[in-house]
Amino acid sequence: MTDTLELSRDGHVARLKLNRPEKHNALDIPGMRRLGDAVEELAADGSLRVLVLTGAGPKTFCAGADLSNVGDDWPWEDDPLSRITDLLEDFPCATVCALNGSVYGGGTDLALACDFRIGQTGQRCFIPPARLGVHYQVSGLRRAVERIGLNAAKRLYLGGETFDAAEMLRVGFVDHLVAPEEFESRVEAYVAEVAGMAPLAIRGMKYVLNAVARGRLDPARARRGVEACVRSADFREGQRAVAEKRKPVFRGE
Repeated sequence: MTDTLELSRDGHVARLKLNRPEKHNALDIPGMRRLGDAVEELAADGSLRVLVLTGAGPKTFCAGADLSNVGDDWPWEDDPLSRITDLLEDFPCATVCALNGSVYGGGTDLALACDFRIGQTGQRCFIPPARLGVHYQVSGLRRAVERIGLNAAKRLYLGGETFDAAEMLRVGFVDHLVAPEEFESRVEAYVAEVAGMAPLAIRGMKYVLNAVARGRLDPARARRGVEACVRSADFREGQRAVAEKRKPVFRGE
């Protein structure tokens, strides 16, 4: 795509890599817009089953917004970082954040907007806005409370604490924590497992889970998702697979 954002595809899996390791994969405004456009375009691809978001280099997944040149011209009314994270949260299929290194600032919201987060021992998490006089984006604060709880969110955003890898796992910031030498193989195995699930079921249940967490469930939409699965060829394939004692092969139909 660009020198600072790489997109690759492998069957039903797409991978987006932030490629600015010399800047800890921080995102300037053009970079945020490119990433948002890429996520929006991928969301329209009905053949996709998993989106993996990761960063280049062994040190940092993402340091969030590049604030080196931020001034009055920052688009606060149309925050490009909030656009990305909202798109990721509402992405129609499963999303996996592969934390190749530590995560700071707005990079934490990129991670929390994904469905699953796989981290490595030795990494850490720090969110500095209060030290810089910056009010963190509202959607990111809401997500943090939903994902890791109010007290842990206050420790990060108001107390300025640094969480080590063990604490990131304990509060639920990461779902799985592995040694660096096992990281890539664990991510690939996890992605393959999720990609093998029934796509219609994943999409429908993801909507319900996120909507319940936000107190915005549309019962009619949820019911349509249930009915679509029951009537699907994938449902019949699942039944056959159980009877034949084999792994099902879903087509998303």
